[in-house]
Amino acid sequence: MAVVHPQFNPVALDLGVVQLHWYGLMYLLAFAVAYFLAYSRAKSRADFSSEMVSDLVFFGSVGVILGGRIGYVVLYNFGEFLANPLYLFRVWEGGMSFHGGFVGVLFAMWYFAYKYKKAAFSVLDFIAPCVPTGLLFGRIGNFINGELWGRVSESNLSHLMYFPQAANADFALIGENPTLQNIATNINGYLLLPRHPSQIYQAVSEGVLLFVLLWWFSAKPRPRYAVSALFLLGYGISRFITEFFRQPDVGYELIFGWMSKGQLYSLPMIVAGVILFIMAYQKQIYDWKKS
Repeated sequence: MAVVHPQFNPVALDLGVVQLHWYGLMYLLAFAVAYFLAYSRAKSRADFSSEMVSDLVFFGSVGVILGGRIGYVVLYNFGEFLANPLYLFRVWEGGMSFHGGFVGVLFAMWYFAYKYKKAAFSVLDFIAPCVPTGLLFGRIGNFINGELWGRVSESNLSHLMYFPQAANADFALIGENPTLQNIATNINGYLLLPRHPSQIYQAVSEGVLLFVLLWWFSAKPRPRYAVSALFLLGYGISRFITEFFRQPDVGYELIFGWMSKGQLYSLPMIVAGVILFIMAYQKQIYDWKKS
């Protein structure tokens, strides 16, 4: 039987004049863990110093925040931005795009590579294994906020959830398809439908599993482009699959009747990953050796 999503207080710490929201806390944890992982990787690499790691994580953090927020607003809520430009700065309400953040990080890593006179993909290969834990914390933040919930399911899976935050969406769905009342449950006066906790699916696939795979793969020298290629393939494929369980974004029609925008944006990553893998093992350029 499905369970009700816990109604977490979005504020993790209230100091009166200052409030720390769970979403913001997840980003702080993501950056802290990314720094620890990058510092650990640098210990076995003569080409990355602790000072460089600090700059790398700082530039990456700026890229994630700016790119993620701008990408979310432009790709998913541009109409809201046109109606209220200040919406761009309301980051405490959630709303970050991975694909926008990814582009922001690319620019940040390009700047870092330029500053330290490194090949851009040497930098990207170094930092890629440190990224999935940030995705993990981001999805946990989505779950705590009760946002980006999954699609309605008529199965009897015990881990399905009722999301009170989806009450309006559930009401609309029942209006379109009255037979859904058979699986709806009255919770606090609202008919709620059982949904996949897709935030957890994505936290496990994009966060935990991708991290383990990349950390293992990058533990020994790989040709330039290979680690970045695995990240693109791993994220692109896992995001494409988990999108089948995630509720499509409001206001956007499914492409071809089944493909979401998240899946559409992931396809170029999968293609780029394949191309980079081919380049990596054709060129056979190694940026470091095992000491």
